[in-house]
Amino acid sequence: MIETAGRRYGCLAGAALAALLALGCGADDDSSSRKLRILVTNDDGVAAEGIDAIVQALVADRDNDVVVCAPAGNRSGSGDMMGPSERCGDLSALAATTLSGYPATAVDGCPADTVVYALAEIYAADAPPDVVISGINEGQNISELIATTVSGTVGAARTAAGFGLPALAASQGIPEPGAPYDYPYGVEAVLAWLDANRAALLAGPGTVTAAANLNIPSCASGSVRGILEVPLAASTVGALDTQDCTSMLQDPVDDVEAFRNGFITLSYVPID
Repeated sequence: MIETAGRRYGCLAGAALAALLALGCGADDDSSSRKLRILVTNDDGVAAEGIDAIVQALVADRDNDVVVCAPAGNRSGSGDMMGPSERCGDLSALAATTLSGYPATAVDGCPADTVVYALAEIYAADAPPDVVISGINEGQNISELIATTVSGTVGAARTAAGFGLPALAASQGIPEPGAPYDYPYGVEAVLAWLDANRAALLAGPGTVTAAANLNIPSCASGSVRGILEVPLAASTVGALDTQDCTSMLQDPVDDVEAFRNGFITLSYVPID
């Protein structure tokens, strides 16, 4: 797996944020001249606001080739389950669109099923995607238990990683009651990650042993404090709390503590 260098990062924006979100050093080769093939999925369903937000941003870049294959309905909490089953569906697929009208394939299945379907059917006669982006999810997916067992967003990314594909799960934090999810900032963070890793993704996946898990706060006051690469918390206590972006806490020990105190968290969720 390409590793992220370092651990602690300060408050950043634009190119600086992109540089620190990098998985590793990109290779200098002719692959940078072609489009980046991106498969987008989620667990909130093809008609969810978060997936539409990131798809619109990805499609706006002509250097991206974007395919959307997502669950037909909300499959939150399904982890990396696969159907056919009562929980996941019968795995039938239909043409659909995102909220803004971008063409998509809606699979009556769980998020992991959409990855398998896309690789077997949509990409069957073509090269596989360079990267799979799962999200942007409605609500954070932090802590070891939630990320590895519960989250369908992360489950889809882990499934992609199991096929040897670089994958990013992206989730937007639960806002204060009555406040909107800050998807624009989530989009900014995902695009920064993608820009930082574009060369490496185009050059090939190398050995993939984990999925990247990015969680972005929704700040009621203050602003996001920066990004930290942190381990997954052993406990789920506080994992669903809203975020205090005015906190002065330093050196959080895991993703739950970091996220609750206003940081974007970047963690890695192993395939096994």
